[in-house]
Amino acid sequence: MLTEWKSDIIANRTDLSPRKIWENDFHDFENYLRNLDTKEETAEGWVPDTTLFCLDKDRNIFVGAVNIRHYLNDKLLETGGHIGDGIRPGERRKGYATAMIGLALEECRKLGIDRVLICCDKDNIGSAKSIQRNGGVLENEVEEDGNIMQRYWIELQ
Repeated sequence: MLTEWKSDIIANRTDLSPRKIWENDFHDFENYLRNLDTKEETAEGWVPDTTLFCLDKDRNIFVGAVNIRHYLNDKLLETGGHIGDGIRPGERRKGYATAMIGLALEECRKLGIDRVLICCDKDNIGSAKSIQRNGGVLENEVEEDGNIMQRYWIELQ
């Protein structure tokens, strides 16, 4: 299932979000899962994180994934945020991203995060709408590698 999802993303030349899912070889799925989450901060700037997948059980396919960073370092504070998500190209515009962000926010609450940053490319209208539907308030826009990134904050209560 994961192989099909990754192939779909590559074939459609779309965004590879969340990037975290591309870090390990997925052909050995048990090893992939064991090495998916970061347990401690690394020299490469990774912070502890949790990756969750969205599965459509009726059709037995991966629909998307969400990566939750447990805290922000300087880079994540600027343009990465607490949450990164991605939806399989053929499954977009069906509400999955909005639902996944909502579920990720529940996980953030469990982690004790009460103010969540989510960033997206300015031209990714779908992501911006999913963030806004979950209470995201645009703080500002910043440039990163020639792209304009929007920074949204969500207050958890």
